[in-house]
Amino acid sequence: MSEDFENAVREAFADRFDADPEAAADAAAKAAAFREDVDEDLTVEALVSAMEAADDYESFAHRYDLAIGELAAENEDCTDSRAYRLAGFDDLAADPDIGA
Repeated sequence: MSEDFENAVREAFADRFDADPEAAADAAAKAAAFREDVDEDLTVEALVSAMEAADDYESFAHRYDLAIGELAAENEDCTDSRAYRLAGFDDLAADPDIGA
């Protein structure tokens, strides 16, 4: 099921947002991980809608990161969406392994 979700997301990203194949595949894999870890009810349609609403940015990567951040904010169990964003953890971010 997760593989079907990931494939459908990858295709939607390429078709609807003109994402290049590598970016679409990376984002789809992260979206599938988000679905598995945080929101098992996330649908392709809900993710695409969040991407469409993330119109503050032109670039696919920025739109995706904003959309996944918004979806994470709607879920009280997800306090840090960076693991599911294409940008991930930047150099200035706290090390997620500190204290673990």
